Amino acid sequence: MRALLVLALVALSNAADIVDPKDCVSFPCLIFNDEFDFLDMDVWEHELTMGGGGNWEFEMYVNNRSISYTRDSSLFIRPDLVANWKGEEFLTTGHMDMWGAAGRGDVCTGNAYWGCDRVGTGSNPINPIMSARLRTEGAFSTKYGRIEVRARMPKGEWLWPAVWTLPENWPYGTWPASGEIDIIESRGNADYGDIGHQHAGSTLHWGPHWPHNRYDLTTKQYVANDGSFAESFHVWRVDWTDEKMEFYVDDVLEMTVDPGSSFWDFGGFGDLNVDNPWVGETEKMAPFNQKMYLILNVAVGGTNGFFPDDVPSNPPKPWSNESPTAFLDFWNGRGSWLPSWQNGEDRISESAAMQVDYIKVWKMYNQEM
Repeated sequence: MRALLVLALVALSNAADIVDPKDCVSFPCLIFNDEFDFLDMDVWEHELTMGGGGNWEFEMYVNNRSISYTRDSSLFIRPDLVANWKGEEFLTTGHMDMWGAAGRGDVCTGNAYWGCDRVGTGSNPINPIMSARLRTEGAFSTKYGRIEVRARMPKGEWLWPAVWTLPENWPYGTWPASGEIDIIESRGNADYGDIGHQHAGSTLHWGPHWPHNRYDLTTKQYVANDGSFAESFHVWRVDWTDEKMEFYVDDVLEMTVDPGSSFWDFGGFGDLNVDNPWVGETEKMAPFNQKMYLILNVAVGGTNGFFPDDVPSNPPKPWSNESPTAFLDFWNGRGSWLPSWQNGEDRISESAAMQVDYIKVWKMYNQEM
């Protein structure tokens, strides 16, 4: 019994550490720290959906320890083939019901875009990839502060990893009116123009509604200082205050976002026949003046243009963003991309996983959050 008690205390001591910012007495004050000694399910919720993030991505997000797991104090998100679990014929003849029954971790979290229930057909197969998307919604969110992530990006054709945030309460309306902070996004491709895994980017999404998302004013692509973000770990950081955001990679400042008087004026929305969702706000950083939660995920493909059709690639991109059979085209082209995920192994290699060493969040000074 004593041995069991000691083991339980060790497990508790290695859990994700969350501090109420109101309890901070000196600054900077570490208010969130997860070094992934184990996967703390009280903090990280698995999203369950086939909705593809509104981008018609090719993965379904599941809760399974072969897909998302910890080892050696790192979190791994390693995608796999649905066919390896259910057989290839399931993709075109099966019925995937993600509604579930047992609550958090078992019930579908996103019904949009037929995310909870799909039936495969010959021309429109079920999402052929399983992956994971974890979030701290309901457990931890932050307004302002320093967010730091040490991670290694996946290597493999058409993989799309990300560490990012979304609003806790969507106070200004649906996306992108309430904002989105993309701390890091990359692509797993080895040879894809100038946007393979040697590159990555940080982006803010914002605007009164989706046709007027002015992310183009707040995005930056950069190159790994050692030639690849998939060969070694790197540190991404955003310093977020009520005046500006600064994005760093390995302590090098890559992008500063200062909207001036407001994001409304910065985006030039005054010439549009749309209402200002941030009207009356006295803080210049609106919509980035509210609590946001953390998200970790590895997506695959999609038709929104993150993988453009006109970028030269070797091997060639197996689907078109305009194709009505993009899911089928991607799956039929697996002979070109699957070897890059396996990396010489007889299964999906951990080189195709996003590996997160830690995530830390600090309150930097005595300011309401």
